Amino acid sequence: MAALRRLRQCHSASSAVSHLHTSSHVCAKQHYKMLVLGGGSGGITMSARMKRMLGAENVAVVEPSEMHYYQPIWTLVGAGAKTAASSGRPTASVMPSGVQWVKSKVQEINPDTNTVRTDDGTEISYEYLIVALGIQLHYEKIKGLPEGFGHPKIGSNYSIQTVEKTWKALQDFKEGNAIFTFPNTPVKCAGAPQKIMYLSDAFLRKTGKRAKANVIYNTSLPVLFGIKKYADSLWEIVKHRDLQVNLRQNLIEVRADKQEAVFENLDNPGETKVFEYEMLHVTPPMGPNLVIKASPLADEAGWLDLKKETLQHTKYPNVFGIGDCTNLPTARTAAAVAAQSAVLNRTISKILKKEKPDKTYDGYTSCPLVTSYNTVILAEFDYNGQPLETFPINQAKERRLMYHLKADVMPHLYWHGLLRGLWGGPGPYRKLLHLGMK
Repeated sequence: MAALRRLRQCHSASSAVSHLHTSSHVCAKQHYKMLVLGGGSGGITMSARMKRMLGAENVAVVEPSEMHYYQPIWTLVGAGAKTAASSGRPTASVMPSGVQWVKSKVQEINPDTNTVRTDDGTEISYEYLIVALGIQLHYEKIKGLPEGFGHPKIGSNYSIQTVEKTWKALQDFKEGNAIFTFPNTPVKCAGAPQKIMYLSDAFLRKTGKRAKANVIYNTSLPVLFGIKKYADSLWEIVKHRDLQVNLRQNLIEVRADKQEAVFENLDNPGETKVFEYEMLHVTPPMGPNLVIKASPLADEAGWLDLKKETLQHTKYPNVFGIGDCTNLPTARTAAAVAAQSAVLNRTISKILKKEKPDKTYDGYTSCPLVTSYNTVILAEFDYNGQPLETFPINQAKERRLMYHLKADVMPHLYWHGLLRGLWGGPGPYRKLLHLGMK
């Protein structure tokens, strides 16, 4: 129940993700040339790059978590293809050596005075600031959650506390409805809510239970996937495997004791439908980091307000951002962070020289759409929703090679490349080809 109590709190993606080097709880005022907020994918990646650019003694990272998680693998953990333990490492092991690790939570950002205050009262001043605080999970915005996770048959691949419950619910499935949801908010990795549906369908077929299952995907979106090229392929898979997709359906309540899920029809607000379930996978509503939202750095919706080409703040020229906490109009994925990191590194190097940034981010992001235990559709696209593909093949087709890339190659590159600031750039898969890793 302690884990469930933790879920009652609003989690930022970064605080569900990390903790740092050379710890500090000293309440005396501290100052750094470069201060990084958040020890998730973007924060660790940029702290490694900034260490090389400025020297470790000039860089600090604020992050409260002791563990860092490679969250993209949780899709496979929820389907039993990977272990939860394989997704995490101590933050100390991924933090660049010598960089100051402030093991606290960011409480307040004041860009007008170039200061940050942490929850232990420490005030830190900076010359330059990188904000990488991730996205906030809001299970509590669904009535009956997070306490509903105390019951069986329900899980969520979006939290380390609940991802293994997804696998347990799938293993225990007997007959009835297996329901998968997509909330009426922005989310990180927008393909993940349906990836677990495809994997669950494959598992039920493998175990001889599919004939007794109704596999249902209830999504708030008006489309199956935002990029038509890949959506067309996914619709073919849905039809071929007899998966039921209900558009514009938003989960508003879970009655876990009765195994019932209540959905609202977004095209007719107020109209609801109750579904009984034998298995329920919940993708929680998400929103901007609350510290950013309460600061002058936020746009009207609460996201970090950046210039989408350079990742520099629109109002404060010494503030930069990366990853899920930003208002960049592209899908929030680790691949996007990889692409953004190289652009941001170049932007900062130019700003430090009092020069104009000359490298632009085109919105590149990637979503490996896992469609079975050995196939993936590799979606890659830009700000305009146009495919921006790496390989000289039709990437809208299911392929075993892409599954291997997702399940085996990418985790290795994440731990040993991206987090060390050694891999990434616009079209990061393209760099793989250049390295001869085809």
